[in-house]
Amino acid sequence: MPKPYPQEFRDDVVRVARNRGEGVTLDQVAADFGIHPMTLTKWMRQADIDEGAKPGTTRSESDELRELRRRNRLLEQENEVLRRAAAYLSQANLPKRLYPLVSELAADGIPVAVTCRVLNLARQPYYRWLAEPVTKSEVVEAYRANALFDAHRDDPEFGYRFLADEAHAAGEAMAGRTAWRICSANRWWSAFAKPRRGKNGRPGPPVHDDLVERDFTAETRNQSWLSDITEHRTGEGKLYLCAVKDVFSNRIVGYSIDSRMKSRLAVNALNNAVARRGEVAGCILHTDRGSQFRSRRFVHALSRFGMVGSMGRVGAAGDNAAMESFFSLLQRNVLNRQRWDTREQLRIAIVSWIERTYHRRRRQTRLGRLTPIEYETIMTPAAAGQAA
Repeated sequence: MPKPYPQEFRDDVVRVARNRGEGVTLDQVAADFGIHPMTLTKWMRQADIDEGAKPGTTRSESDELRELRRRNRLLEQENEVLRRAAAYLSQANLPKRLYPLVSELAADGIPVAVTCRVLNLARQPYYRWLAEPVTKSEVVEAYRANALFDAHRDDPEFGYRFLADEAHAAGEAMAGRTAWRICSANRWWSAFAKPRRGKNGRPGPPVHDDLVERDFTAETRNQSWLSDITEHRTGEGKLYLCAVKDVFSNRIVGYSIDSRMKSRLAVNALNNAVARRGEVAGCILHTDRGSQFRSRRFVHALSRFGMVGSMGRVGAAGDNAAMESFFSLLQRNVLNRQRWDTREQLRIAIVSWIERTYHRRRRQTRLGRLTPIEYETIMTPAAAGQAA
């Protein structure tokens, strides 16, 4: 059974098909992206359903139901943990830390009134605590802290305002002042708030060693990949592209486009590449030392796929020259050709150029005047069915 195409790739194909020029058929668009015309028709029909233009079950509804069931089980488990550990985790109110002792002494036959009198505790708050050891506000506070911690771990350079935005996207909305209070209490500071290095200061050690050493050649597919991020300004703001390139055929095996340059951008590009290429265990992925590629989320993704990380030196563009060469082509052929009013326009132009022009029409000298798709088809006949 063939592997499913990444969702971001499907959305981009539908965008291009809907915005195709006069005289361009769906069959031609499907051929440009290497998919079957019937597949494109199904994707467009599902997109219409998702947008409410046609009746049917949307993809988000089924995904949301599965996610809600999973989250419900997880919330029940987390709530039980919080309920049992409330007395020992709560630092806001000292008497609460003594309430478990009152219960233990009551179980041993010592009246609650006696214990409360000795410890100078009011009985009413104790009984309220006994009925509800963890208040709703404390549960909400814990979930907010978890969301902020996850965002800070993935993007340590974000300040509390950006962390609040990330928490809101994860379903835990809060005011900026609340985010600041939680971050301050837990000492989650932006990496940029730390003292800067002097002129002769050295950067921290890389996450991976340089395993490529400017040798941008490979004997087989999925042996060595390169990745980097570029940006371009539009009338709505910047648009960021993270691309993954197979050194064997110079093909862009995966990419992700977003309005913000976060670790998730690099992880999505890697996930899309793996989804389209299949087995990649042992493949070397070479990048620069950008924070997105040094993030825990990206390093964990490499480990999950059994891939090996590699990093060049700081300020040495030649250590990733083959990837820089691709971005230079993209800059001349797409990004700098005109002014882009919206991110949507630029996104469609980038995707169309990569899939239609660069992959299937632009012949390269290093590949014997073949296109990346032609080179992979000829050099790896067994993988010809997967190359499209």
